[in-house]
Amino acid sequence: MEHENIAVGLDIGTTKIVAMIGRKNEYGKMEILGIGKSKSLGVHRGVVNNITQTIQSIQQAVQDAEASSDMKISEVVVGIAGQHIRSLQHSDYITRSNSDEVIDEEDIDRLCNQVHKLVMLPGEEIIHVLPQDFKVDGQAEVKEPIGMYGGRLEANFHVVVGQVSSIRNIGRCVKSAGLELSGITLEPLASANAVLSQEEKEAGVALIDIGGGTTDLAIFKDGIIRHTAVIPFGGNVITEDIKEGCSIIEKQAELLKIKFGSAWPGENKDNEIVSIPGLRGREPKEITLKNLSKIIHARVVEIIEQVYLEIKNYGHEDQKKKLIAGIVLTGGGAQLKHLKQLVEYISGMDTRIGYPNEHLAGDSDSETTSPMFATAVGLVLDSLNSRDKAAQPSTAVAMEEATGSEGVVQENENEEEEVMDNTPKERKRFFDKWAEKFKEFLDNAE
Repeated sequence: MEHENIAVGLDIGTTKIVAMIGRKNEYGKMEILGIGKSKSLGVHRGVVNNITQTIQSIQQAVQDAEASSDMKISEVVVGIAGQHIRSLQHSDYITRSNSDEVIDEEDIDRLCNQVHKLVMLPGEEIIHVLPQDFKVDGQAEVKEPIGMYGGRLEANFHVVVGQVSSIRNIGRCVKSAGLELSGITLEPLASANAVLSQEEKEAGVALIDIGGGTTDLAIFKDGIIRHTAVIPFGGNVITEDIKEGCSIIEKQAELLKIKFGSAWPGENKDNEIVSIPGLRGREPKEITLKNLSKIIHARVVEIIEQVYLEIKNYGHEDQKKKLIAGIVLTGGGAQLKHLKQLVEYISGMDTRIGYPNEHLAGDSDSETTSPMFATAVGLVLDSLNSRDKAAQPSTAVAMEEATGSEGVVQENENEEEEVMDNTPKERKRFFDKWAEKFKEFLDNAE
């Protein structure tokens, strides 16, 4: 089987690590060829805190994926999230020396590189610089300035910042698990690609990805990402609270949450009771479902209120920034019963549960279209799409030569870039540049 059109996403989460192998079929939809998941040990709130355990979990997930697809995985795209991610809005401008020439790629690159030089807090690094809209000589709301005349080019940017050490640790784990890092993507962006339709992104939508350790938020409007945030709570704090509140062990709390949990306490009768076996010859415990959902409700409300605060910070209440498509919930935490109703009640916004089947081939099984796998699906999609972009006609030759060899990145880097420059339309995503720098950095750090 040819490996050219195959990509592997690795979602390093707080509760589970998922490796997913996918490729595009002839209709441009994504087929999932293999999937492996393992319990994630050594990750806390999206941040690696035990390298050895994380490496083992990654290897386990990768082996599962290889076994289910009879393929060998050599390189992966990794998602990055965690409580250290923050985003800010920034506007910057450049003055062009020659305003008789039209604005081209290089001007935009210069502008973006200028943003990359922003001084961050110590230990932080800019991950993404995403231009929102441009101004040319004071003319506002320009979507695509290339080809226009003007002396002063300015833009509003959405800048995503993360902790250098956390990012390095993830890179370290992937490398030590014997894998090449072919790219890094912000997880809320990956989930959004898997779950949201283009219409929703145009109309304005907030994607809430409730994971085990963190809840990620990505807000789109007019087809552009406008705001991202990572809130350091997720499904695990709900489990913790059940464990504390009912004095049971974590495994039981997790099962209770999944089987009987509900975010809406009103609908359980007082007499519905679940009995939990005691430890080693102790009496079983009896827990009323009403109490269970009260505990869950309290926690979920707290998470949603924090998310809603972020949505307000973005300016949802401003008529022009209104999110017409409302909220989409995804991630493992989105499977909680009656969560949709609670979110609608708190936020007053239309809500749906997002399944990552937006770009999947029709015959994908229900297991892989579970909201739990949204990030993994998104990572594979991102990887396939950026490969498609890179392999447009003029660059196809260089890419084929590159993909033929094992070390895709090292061998043909220069050649690929030369070819890139001949295609004025194809702007290498700033993020790719960053990822390349980051890879070099990792190789040197070895």
